[in-house]
This record gives sequence, structure tokens and C-alpha cells, in this order.
Amino acid sequence: MLIFKLAFRNIIARGLRTWLNVVVLSIAFVTLIWMQGLFDGMNEHVMKAMIQTQLGGGQFWHEAYDPFDPLTIEDARAPLSPSLTELVEAGKATPILITSGAIYPDGRVQTALLKGIDPHQRIVNIPSENLKTDNDDVILGLIGTRMAEHTHLRVGDYVTVRWRDAHGTFDAADVQIVHIMSTTVSAVDAGQIWLPLETLREMLGLPGEATYLILNKTIETVPSADAVWKHRDLDFLLSDLRALVKSKKIGSSIFYTLLLSMALLAIFDTQVLSVFKRRREIGMLMALGMHRLKVINLFTLEGALHGIMALFVGAIYGIPLMWYMVNRGLPLPKTAGDFGIALPSALYSTYSAGLLLWTTLLVLITVTIVSFLPTRRITKLKPTDALRGKMS
Repeated sequence: MLIFKLAFRNIIARGLRTWLNVVVLSIAFVTLIWMQGLFDGMNEHVMKAMIQTQLGGGQFWHEAYDPFDPLTIEDARAPLSPSLTELVEAGKATPILITSGAIYPDGRVQTALLKGIDPHQRIVNIPSENLKTDNDDVILGLIGTRMAEHTHLRVGDYVTVRWRDAHGTFDAADVQIVHIMSTTVSAVDAGQIWLPLETLREMLGLPGEATYLILNKTIETVPSADAVWKHRDLDFLLSDLRALVKSKKIGSSIFYTLLLSMALLAIFDTQVLSVFKRRREIGMLMALGMHRLKVINLFTLEGALHGIMALFVGAIYGIPLMWYMVNRGLPLPKTAGDFGIALPSALYSTYSAGLLLWTTLLVLITVTIVSFLPTRRITKLKPTDALRGKMS
């Protein structure tokens, strides 16, 4: 307890130098937590949005389907297997049929994906119930806000749609836009128009066929894959997103590593100067009977107290900042939705107990190690030389 009081008195006596080190270290501490929490919050939101709106509890893909290769779309469709048909009939899955086509808003041509979805499905958060109709003479269409902005289409507008059926014949029809959905998932919005599944099957001449199947999030037993239909679980479907977030974390770690290194370097320099300037004090403490190990502990504790004080100082302005990020978020520009991932209008941070714990331990351990390194010279210091102001 005596060593702690002595160490605390010594660092307070240094005045401005101590508080500069503490403030810089607290900035590194808060920045580390803030950035990690921001990435964790973004990852959590994007994954949740994609699962609820696009991925469900996993998918079954046609063997030829590749969402990143539009040339495979025309060949990636087939009738559902008996086991998958049972899932659809039980309401545990919904089929999606895709074909490439073109639309002509205001006389302009624009390529688009035509996607068929069951209007009665409850698997994903796509408002497909708006596609229900008793009038077979009208083809209803559903688009997202991004598609509406690019095509200038509004609810009630008619747009000409052109496609090629299973026999290679081009055909066209007018589609009435009945709803514009707002979603953060651009993969179900940009460059596509949703139609009733049976209507699209009839247009293409592909009864009972689909491109992929979305499973319910609560499904317990997943049928086995076969030669045509390949199962894609959430680990596979979210692998690109996780790789993106991981790369962003690695990139940001360079920044706060440099920031933390600057703070640690300041503490290291302070310790080196402290050992050099306080030679007579060290010699006096040894002459009074204090063991070398206790002297080392004293100087190490002085450096470690910088880390403890930095935690308290960081909490003063860090807690309000984190509260704001959790409840208000960081606003994003409107163009953020064009990045290809399901970014919301504002990024909200997520701070877990594990994140706070390991960050606190990281700061305290690194500060303690850096504080200890300059004190090793005390082990070689003779009390008589120290009293004379010499370094042995």
C-alpha cells in the first residue's frame, strides 16, 4: 500500500507531463473500443438484414446457378425435387425463379432481372403479398426504392418488360408497379423487378421450375442435396460479408496500433527520463533498506497508473460517445446503399462485455510492460553510485 501511495504521489507531482500521457493513452483506448464496436454493429446489422430479407435459414441452389455470373441464369433452373417440394407445400421454404430481361421506363431501355416469388410466402421480409390479384389480365410488379429512383417509376405506373422464354422466343408485356419496398439489402432491390411466381413461370413456359429455394429460418431438418440442387448454408452465404468485415478490421487495426504505439512511446520515454533523473532518489531508497525489486515495482507501478488513469479519463468522454453511437448512430449518406451490402441509414455500434474486457486488459498489460522495460537498469545500479548521481 505504501508503494502504491508513493507511486501515485510521484506521477501526480509531474503535473502536465502525466496528464498529457494519460489523455493520449485514453484517446487510443476509446478509439480502439469505438472502431471495434462500430464494425461489430455493422456486421450484426448487415447479417440480420440479409438473413431476414434475402438468405432466410439457408438456400438450395441449382447446380449451375452463380449469382455473380449473369450468363448462368438461363441455364440455372429446374423442377424442384420431391423433398424440396414437400418443404414448399409445408410452408418451410419458398422457391425463386430468375431470368434476365429488359424494361423500358419512359422509352429508355434498361437491363433487369425478373424474379418470381410466391405472393403468399412468409419466409423472407419481401412484401410479396402486394402481388396478390384475382385479375389475370394484369401483371403486377414489385420494385425497391433504388430501382424506383433509377427508373423514375412510381406506384401505379406501367412499364414494358421484355424477356426470352424457354424456347428462345422474345416476348413483352406491360407490368403495373403496385408497391415500392424500402430495404437496406440492395441484392433484392437494385436492377430487378419482382413478379408473382406462377405468372413468371407461365411467361417463361417453365411450370414448376425454380432457380433457388429459400429455407425458413426455423427449419430443423434440411433435406440432403442431390445432383441438381446444392445446399448453401448461412456460413457459405455470409462468407463474403465476414471476409469484408475482417479485412476492414485489419485495416483499421493499423490506425489504432499506431495511435496506441505513440501513447506507449510517450510513457516509455517518461520512464527512461524518470530513472535517469531520479538516480539519487533510487540510491536513497536502497540505502534506507528498500529492496531492488521493490524499487522496480515502484517505477513499474508509476507507469501502470498511467493506464489506470487513462481508463477513468476515457470513461468520462467515452461513455457518452458510445451511448450516442448505440442509440443515435453514425449517419451515412444516401449513396451508402450502393456499396453492395445492406448498410442502414445510420451505423449503430455494438459493445459487448468481451470487447470492453479484452481492450482494457490490452491497454493495462501493454502499459505495464512498457513501464517495466526501462526499470531493468535499476538491477545493475549500485546504491553508492546512485547517491553520487552516477549510473553504474
